[in-house]
Amino acid sequence: MTRRAAVRGVGHYLPARIVPNAEFEATLETSDEWIRSRSGIERRHFAAEGEATSSMAAEAARAALADAGLQPGDIDAIIVATSTPDLTFPSVATMVQDRLGMTTGFAYDVQAVCAGFVFALANANGMILSGQAERVLVIGAETFSRILDWNDRGTCVLFGDGAGALVLEATTGNGLPSDRGILSVDLHSDGRYRDILYVDGGVATTGTAGVLKMQGKEVFRQAVEKLAETAHAALAKAGLEAQDVDWIVPHQANLRIIKATAQRMGLPMDKVVVTVQDHGNTSAASIPLALSVGKAKGQIKRGDLVVTEAIGGGLAWGSVVIRW
Repeated sequence: MTRRAAVRGVGHYLPARIVPNAEFEATLETSDEWIRSRSGIERRHFAAEGEATSSMAAEAARAALADAGLQPGDIDAIIVATSTPDLTFPSVATMVQDRLGMTTGFAYDVQAVCAGFVFALANANGMILSGQAERVLVIGAETFSRILDWNDRGTCVLFGDGAGALVLEATTGNGLPSDRGILSVDLHSDGRYRDILYVDGGVATTGTAGVLKMQGKEVFRQAVEKLAETAHAALAKAGLEAQDVDWIVPHQANLRIIKATAQRMGLPMDKVVVTVQDHGNTSAASIPLALSVGKAKGQIKRGDLVVTEAIGGGLAWGSVVIRW
């Protein structure tokens, strides 16, 4: 028998405030048509005053626990993927642990920007396979509205806030691609590309949070190339091919990137879960948000083969193959 990390539950949270593209027209030289044509985004959610990454993460965690039929005390570990923590330290994960009333186990954050949830899943998978944990709550949560340059129409219209969570649980399989759970992981990074997507502040440099800076055309080119490659690599590790995939659940950054990646994989768009039009780019939250929405809509069902892939600042990128 083979030990696997299987999905037990999934959930998400979005702030109440919905910001349509038209809202930017009053302050920027932009339009709803301009934003839609370049990104596919129609609206996004922004956190309210007093709402933070930890509070959104905790709400998503509660939803995932409810979906799993579990209590906080059933969880051994919490991993939060975020680039927008409440504080420099302690970690958002420990804040979530406290908000859930969980006094056992351990909690920590992972930072790989938009690829953060993929890296967090890989961490959780490793802990379960090693026997370090039986159940891990994996969360992606971001408040990107707090690090945007509101005068830069090329970036501030692209991002949103939110959180998604997933409960992974140890199970056993036969060591075959038909097993439920995480079947393979493929991770990469290359610091030579750090200047094409970054935030221009930090504790050790400016002492400020800074704002997001992006070379959009270069990020697009790198994303299309690297996302298809990592997805194919992860499938090969699992002994599978693209035609075996039921659903691609990509990082929701840009509809053109999503379409180009699917095309490179030889898969139709009706096999892709797309939420970017409603949420914008929620960075590390985008994949768990899309997984939760996909399940709620009846798209993702037990036994489906799901490929998640993402790329973010660093550059850091990777993919995970999951039998739901």
